[in-house]
Amino acid sequence: MAKTRSQFICQNCGAVATRWAGRCDSCGEWNTLVEESAASGIGAAPAARSLKKGTPIQLVPLSGEIEEAPRVATGISELDRVTGGGFVRGSAVLLGGDPGIGKSTLLMQAAAALAKAGHPVIYVSGEEAVAQIRLRARRLDAVEPQVGLAAETSVENIIATLESGPPPALVIVDSIQTMWTDVAESAPGTVTQVRASAQALIRYAKKSGASVVLVGHVTKEGQIAGPRVVEHMVDAV
Repeated sequence: MAKTRSQFICQNCGAVATRWAGRCDSCGEWNTLVEESAASGIGAAPAARSLKKGTPIQLVPLSGEIEEAPRVATGISELDRVTGGGFVRGSAVLLGGDPGIGKSTLLMQAAAALAKAGHPVIYVSGEEAVAQIRLRARRLDAVEPQVGLAAETSVENIIATLESGPPPALVIVDSIQTMWTDVAESAPGTVTQVRASAQALIRYAKKSGASVVLVGHVTKEGQIAGPRVVEHMVDAV
């Protein structure tokens, strides 16, 4: 039986090292290297993954008609302003901020505003119980029946639930650092898990046309925690 190869991944910049070190050679941060299995992590060999034959895709001419991207406005003026007039359908947005600054409060208000306008919204929390979310909604006077709540951290369960019915206008995932997927074998919050979870949720957004908002933790330096690659994967930060 083949021995599982391990690698060490920096939780700040995503750099991969073959052995542990106190300081990351790429970003210079201390004590950020975490051991993960190379079978499903960053830098895994192609042989470690199951391969399948691809299918041809349909090509379209460059000179086709341009359709303006449909947006879903929340009615919250400042939020609609920074999103360019509302959330674009099929887009993925990464929302970051210091702890307690009001990320969850803002998104709860946005969810209630969209639901009040007739748009279904799904709010998934990996940090709070459903009762806690309901208490916050009552405190904000943002209780709307069209907002579906779930306390879940499995990306596979979340996507299966979303695909079991018509796509909602907005999906809120709070937060991406608490999510985990069976694709990666590492612990939730690690670089591999954060990237794989974000990739799966972004893929759902593009496929279904639902807008997905991922809440991200912020480090003491004011940067969004986790690999910077997630910031490049989404449509807006």
